Amino acid sequence: MATPRKTTTKSATTTGKVAKPAPVIDDTDAAGTIFVGKGTKPERLTLALANRHGLVTGATGTGKTVTLQVLAEGFSRAGVPVFASDIKGDLSGISVLGEAKEALVARAQSLGLNYQPDEFPAVFWDLFGEQGHPVRATASEMGPLLLARLLDLNDVQEGVLNIAFRAADEQGLLLLDLKDLRAILNYVAEHAAELTTKYGNVAKQTIGTIQRQLLVLENQGGSKFFGEPALALKDFMRVDRDGRGIINILAADKLMENPRLYATFLLWLLSELFEELPEVGDVDKPKLVFFFDEAHLLFTDAPKALLDKIEQVVRLIRSKGVGVYFVTQNPLDVPDKVLAQLGNRVQHALRAFTPRDQKAVKAAAETFRPNPKLDTASVITQLGKGEALVSFLEGNGTPSMVERCMVAPPMARIGPVQPAERSAIQAKSPFKGKYDTPIDQESAYEVLGKRVEKSGTTDAPAPDVAETGGIFGQIGNVLGGIFGTGRPRGTKLSTGQVIAREVTRSITGRIAGQIAADLGKSIGGKMGSSVGRAIIRGTLGGILRR
Repeated sequence: MATPRKTTTKSATTTGKVAKPAPVIDDTDAAGTIFVGKGTKPERLTLALANRHGLVTGATGTGKTVTLQVLAEGFSRAGVPVFASDIKGDLSGISVLGEAKEALVARAQSLGLNYQPDEFPAVFWDLFGEQGHPVRATASEMGPLLLARLLDLNDVQEGVLNIAFRAADEQGLLLLDLKDLRAILNYVAEHAAELTTKYGNVAKQTIGTIQRQLLVLENQGGSKFFGEPALALKDFMRVDRDGRGIINILAADKLMENPRLYATFLLWLLSELFEELPEVGDVDKPKLVFFFDEAHLLFTDAPKALLDKIEQVVRLIRSKGVGVYFVTQNPLDVPDKVLAQLGNRVQHALRAFTPRDQKAVKAAAETFRPNPKLDTASVITQLGKGEALVSFLEGNGTPSMVERCMVAPPMARIGPVQPAERSAIQAKSPFKGKYDTPIDQESAYEVLGKRVEKSGTTDAPAPDVAETGGIFGQIGNVLGGIFGTGRPRGTKLSTGQVIAREVTRSITGRIAGQIAADLGKSIGGKMGSSVGRAIIRGTLGGILRR
């Protein structure tokens, strides 16, 4: 038996406090690895290959969350920051000291591990700001593709949303929150004819549908996510004074009530990391490890364009030094193109009670490199709680043969923290006060609102119709004078003028329609239609734009 490696501590004079030692294993504690468990041999995840991504699967109650915690502790101990979503609240216990319970100590000893209760630096986050620091992003950062996914828009509606973003760019308008999105959609509706000519059809009915979807999102709490101060991703990539990676825990129990918001937020986070981080190539250890629990929600009903984006991000973000680990019940939950990118695998038990379950077991077995000494498909259904089949990448980047092992126990608490403990951790957070108060700076909503107050429209004041509309513009001015609607732009209508305007719209609409119809019949064909439309535009333009 190899001599246990002695652990060292940093000097208190250089760090301010004594660093906590790593667990001592009775096997040579290979540098640059995370001890995950032991079967016929110790099973270790190599840090230099940890950015090749991974997958943790298994039925409910088989130990996926504990495995996630073991991996997160190992990364933190190695100085790698972690981001993980906490679906049930159980992962929050990683932030407080573990307890040497008899079962945990016994399991550790059976693996040759010296159980040492530990705690890890953690920061809590929450999209709703209730159990952690608020997490916000601007609508511009989210972009039309992810927003369309979030709002469950079809292709036509997504196209109109793209036009709205383009219009905002051309007008120099900031899109920060849901108010801004509504304002720019109103702008697009008012300028539909102009934008249709430039970018394609813009139907007001489509804009109305998008507005309704925004209302649904707001009712679900989505308005708390959009705004400022927006999250600075570098705040996820920190270490503490001992050199341990900060574990960022997203409280997702309430967020899971809106699975589409949950999945879209995490995909946005991945996309932002991909866009912002520089290329680093192969590194000794990842710069950040990202755990995506309930990963099937990311792919459910996702359109092809979105799946292509996910596959691209997962494939290329490795070169940015980021490792992505999906946690879900079944490998079938992950598309094949994404599954092929996940080199490190941990498979807990699956149950084969139905034909679909049996298919899932077979598919899971086929994702591993075969072991002649192991019937993988049979073993998957026989694994006990805390047991797993594992295959990690070896030094040359190829998967190791699948092995059965007992997963090591976490050193921090297994289970959730109490509200008082969470509050105490929050009070010591390095980001206290940075994100807690929302900021509402001038953006599209305010700018377009000022334009309305100044000119009566969301655009700059247009020249008088009499000057640009020819004879039909003059007809409009005459009718406006007759029915009392002529007024300087920017002045408020009296009650009598409001009533007169509505009467004017009704009467002139019928008059213009009849004139257009009669001329259309007289002239016939396309010319008649064009003249009819011109009359309506000229006659009503001078009235309805006032």
